[in-house]
Amino acid sequence: MEVTIERILPGGFGLAHADGRTIMVALAAPGDRLRLRIDRIKGNVSFASIEEIITPSPYRVEPPCPYFGRCGGCDFQQMNYQAQLAAKAEIIRDCLRRLARIDNIPDFQVTPAPDPWHYRSRAQWQYDAVRQKLGYFESGSRNVCDVAECAVLAPQLQNTLERLREQMTGGSLPETRDFRAVIGDESISISPPVRGISPTVREGSDSAIEGDSLRDVTRTIHGESYRLNAQSFFQANDSLLPQLIDAAIGEAKGETALELYSGVGLFTLPLARRFACVIGVESETAAAKFARESLAGAGLTNAEVATRDVGVWLDDVRRRALSRLSEASSAALQTQIDLILLDPPRTGAESRVIAGVLGLKPKRISYVSCDPATLARDLKKLIAGGYQITSISAFDMFPQTHHVETVVHLVA
Repeated sequence: MEVTIERILPGGFGLAHADGRTIMVALAAPGDRLRLRIDRIKGNVSFASIEEIITPSPYRVEPPCPYFGRCGGCDFQQMNYQAQLAAKAEIIRDCLRRLARIDNIPDFQVTPAPDPWHYRSRAQWQYDAVRQKLGYFESGSRNVCDVAECAVLAPQLQNTLERLREQMTGGSLPETRDFRAVIGDESISISPPVRGISPTVREGSDSAIEGDSLRDVTRTIHGESYRLNAQSFFQANDSLLPQLIDAAIGEAKGETALELYSGVGLFTLPLARRFACVIGVESETAAAKFARESLAGAGLTNAEVATRDVGVWLDDVRRRALSRLSEASSAALQTQIDLILLDPPRTGAESRVIAGVLGLKPKRISYVSCDPATLARDLKKLIAGGYQITSISAFDMFPQTHHVETVVHLVA
């Protein structure tokens, strides 16, 4: 079957039509003329892979990574960087039009990464101890693609991967399903611990010196210091974090801000410098602990973090069951909230979370999302609840992949 790729869809697939069917093609570029192999059919949609590139798209480039096509980590290396940015902007618009039913989408562009390669400061590597493979899952499977060099890893993490692979070859690597690593200002945290691999990095060098392998680290972002470790969620692209923080908070300031899914406090600290009272809600115990430590280290006493499921916490607020909060925060929730900032996981916010947000009637909402589809789903509910979009910003936190970070501001 021969087709021409029309555009890139949410999920990163190329869209084509043939014989009355919709065809979604992996690893395609807009304008490609392709010969396809149909892999599976679901309803009226066929999922296909490329057998031959008959006429390449003007946006197509040769992927520099030798694992491209097997490794499931990157799916946009076949397009030049400007085409990647354009595709991500269209993915966001497509979701807002189709899923949120928004016709008048505010103008926006995707802010490019300063370096579309070697940017990842956090990684998770899968380990197959039986077959002696260490890397990432292959696309569409749970098989491990054995990766010796990753084109999007920061140099310090590439060095760490190489040392793990040396231990694997030598038979001394601990047996586990995966390894996680994150770069700090002065060291690297690895989970689980690996004897003989040090996280400590000399200033001005990518090489490591001997020491303990698992520890908490400090990351300085936009003038704020954050405590975390390899098991914590943290954005993987440091270079765009200052712009992301500025976009999420904007010019907002006032008496009370509520942050949902607050994690280790990426937005909590800068919010606490803008608002008289800040309340963060985070279900993960270790992340909430790190956020409190970072607030204390910054001397910010006007913010607190509740370790609760976000939906349950909002239900408690609705019932005025605020016994776990300080007197000041309980009092703050009795008045109108100036800003609610939420940064949910890829699955988006639960329906009861959106209902809880609407029930609090904040003056402004800032929604930070890593998935345009779940963002659009939740925006539709917020708009139905009486809010309107005032601005959209987007950031290429994940170059060489179809993923994109979006920030949407809404007012009542």
